[in-house]
Amino acid sequence: MDQDTIVGVIGSGAMGAGIAQVAAVAGHKVVLYDNNNAALDNAKTGLSNTLQKLQEKGKLKNAEEILTRFTFANELNTLAHCTLIIEAIVEKLEVKKAVFAELEKIVSDTCVLASNTSSLSITSIAAACNKPGRVLGLHFFNPAPLMALVEVIPAVQTDDTLIPVAKQLMQQWGKTPVVAKDTPGFIVNRIARPFYGEAIRIYEEGIADMATIDWAMTEIGGFRMGPFALMDFIGHDVNYVVTETVFQSFFYDPRYKPSFAQKRLLEAGWLGKKSGRGFYNYAEGSSMPQANKDETLGTNIFERILAMLINEAVEALHLNIASHEDLETAMTKGVNYPKGLLKWCDEWGADKCLEKLDGLYHAYHEDRYRASVLLRMIVASRRS
Repeated sequence: MDQDTIVGVIGSGAMGAGIAQVAAVAGHKVVLYDNNNAALDNAKTGLSNTLQKLQEKGKLKNAEEILTRFTFANELNTLAHCTLIIEAIVEKLEVKKAVFAELEKIVSDTCVLASNTSSLSITSIAAACNKPGRVLGLHFFNPAPLMALVEVIPAVQTDDTLIPVAKQLMQQWGKTPVVAKDTPGFIVNRIARPFYGEAIRIYEEGIADMATIDWAMTEIGGFRMGPFALMDFIGHDVNYVVTETVFQSFFYDPRYKPSFAQKRLLEAGWLGKKSGRGFYNYAEGSSMPQANKDETLGTNIFERILAMLINEAVEALHLNIASHEDLETAMTKGVNYPKGLLKWCDEWGADKCLEKLDGLYHAYHEDRYRASVLLRMIVASRRS
């Protein structure tokens, strides 16, 4: 794959259009496909406006030329001449498998097929194809033009030679690629689950309200957004579904258990900022709740959530989900954590982290709080 690669993108929603923009700005001809004409028209208008604004801000010099690289299509056959196709449609495995099976009837034998799924099995998607060796995951983060990280996920069947090629292409697109094993949630959506789940558990138990937990994580922890504000920003139709998918895919491991608090918001249609209400009320005239800025309470909240996050990162390292470097890069570039969690473990102290986790396990007797065996080994051997 090089500059002559013709990129097809399936799905013209925010993610698909964003990936298409990245590819076009990098110099590729792009075919953006959607079977919904209204969505396709919205994407065309949105891309035109976005590119024009970037030019006005001095971030682009050739908005009109870039726009000419796009073909907007509502027939799958239009993708026949593409050499790389990235699927960015609804997070339903059977739908994705059907699309990939259909694509194989249209494209050349050498066309690379990629999925932008955030948590579904790439191996399962590849299994729908006669040539599964050409299939891999390319997981961009929203908004794709702004977020640097791309998770490159080989399926069990993926040709080994495809991984360095995909990494190089992402670097040419100005992205930071990391390689993740094909396990539920890959790197970011696996390791980040406690940021949301443990925050909700603290809230559900009445230990602190949402505003206080968000304050603790931003002011004491240094995170850019608190968990409740971030879930509202992402949207509960996205965030909850990822949690549920990871939970089910991990054979119902209690570490990833979803919450009724978030599920009820989804059922009510309170999806967060985009619907005007989520954990917080964003309606005009409504006021945000005030945090209880008790330092001791805030520190306890922050340390409890941090211990859970570090444990996930250490466990991912132990199970070879990704390299040490890629795990750190993923969490700083993908979700903008203040620092890599493995580095944080060294600075905070693995012994302190283990003590926190064991304290929670002793209090709850839930497997949710089991410490990684690697964390125990690090403490026992006094190493980083």
